[in-house]
Amino acid sequence: MGGLRFLTGGESHGRALVGIVEGIPANLLLDEEYINGHLQRRQRGYGRGGRMRIESDRVVIMGGVRWGRTIGSPIALYIENRDWQNWKRGMSVEGRDEGSIEAVTRPRPGHADLAGVIKYNQRDIRNILERSSARETAMRVALGAVARRLLQEFGIKVGSFVTAIGGVSFEVSTELLNEEELESLHTEAESSEVRCPDPKTSEDMKRVIDRARKEGHSLGGRFVVFATGVPPGLGSHIQWDKRLDGRVAQAVMSVQAVKAVSIGEGYEIADRPGHEVMDEMFAGPRESSLAGIKRKSNFAGGIEGGITNGMPVVLKAAMKPIPTQRRPLRSVDIITGEEVEAVYERSDVCAVEAASVVAEAMLALTIADAFLEKFGGDSIEETRRNLEGFLREIK
Repeated sequence: MGGLRFLTGGESHGRALVGIVEGIPANLLLDEEYINGHLQRRQRGYGRGGRMRIESDRVVIMGGVRWGRTIGSPIALYIENRDWQNWKRGMSVEGRDEGSIEAVTRPRPGHADLAGVIKYNQRDIRNILERSSARETAMRVALGAVARRLLQEFGIKVGSFVTAIGGVSFEVSTELLNEEELESLHTEAESSEVRCPDPKTSEDMKRVIDRARKEGHSLGGRFVVFATGVPPGLGSHIQWDKRLDGRVAQAVMSVQAVKAVSIGEGYEIADRPGHEVMDEMFAGPRESSLAGIKRKSNFAGGIEGGITNGMPVVLKAAMKPIPTQRRPLRSVDIITGEEVEAVYERSDVCAVEAASVVAEAMLALTIADAFLEKFGGDSIEETRRNLEGFLREIK
């Protein structure tokens, strides 16, 4: 059976983050430095907090790779939390070190704090916030790098760019962008501290972040994440849970603080007549070839009926401001019932840039899952033969 399975484990201030991904074919070139490059991308960004100065994430491949190539078995990854040295007593897995760390009892509005202690019957919010923290996304990015490396073998590229922070926006209509233009925007975003392709908008975004830092609050924003070179035929219309638009939307929505996801021009096309937004088809140079059918627009974001149609897969996502505020919001102590100020945990002013990189990882994992469902293969060579056979058939 094709497809990927992956899991992450570990707490924000625990010893380490761990992850495992199963289903990567054998003989894929993979090394730690490739993964570390993407971990570094996640840590960059204007408005990031003190944790980024403490951690310099480095992955260790614990299994599934030999002599620089995957061997078909599950790939196990390990990222040490360097801040663990300061939390050994407070986050010890053995016994109970009374007095080593004060219990957290003041939940933050907008965070998992209150809902989590109710669900898991806890009296210390730290037992919730340690796992719900966005620190967990470091391992998602590492696992996503493995999936991205697989997709690269077949000409599929994943990228992103930020379009808005704190009300400052870079207006771009993705429905008319081809693969080269999307990839160019991603490349330009890589040189921006806020991951925005437009230099002037980037400076405006930095100014609004500076103001938020000074005033003690946080900012959210929006970003685009995409995949180019995706072959048609991934996903299915057969059952609700096999539709790829639902799967990629859920994957990106699972990124901490993301509150809205649209496929292609999802929100915009709701207000326009159908004849303007249905990505009309035109015959290409090979009129008798299914692969020769062309589109001049991509309002659908590369997915129709839950199946990729050969156009770039494009998603837009909105991230709310981070719940932790230097100027605390009102809350209620879960032990005393008194009205109090919410707890402050070291945090970022803005992390939209990092969220876009995490979304890349989630999109890569989901596309790779659907790709292997379609083309399978226990080795890269077998997967390539399966893909080439499918492409010959539609040509």
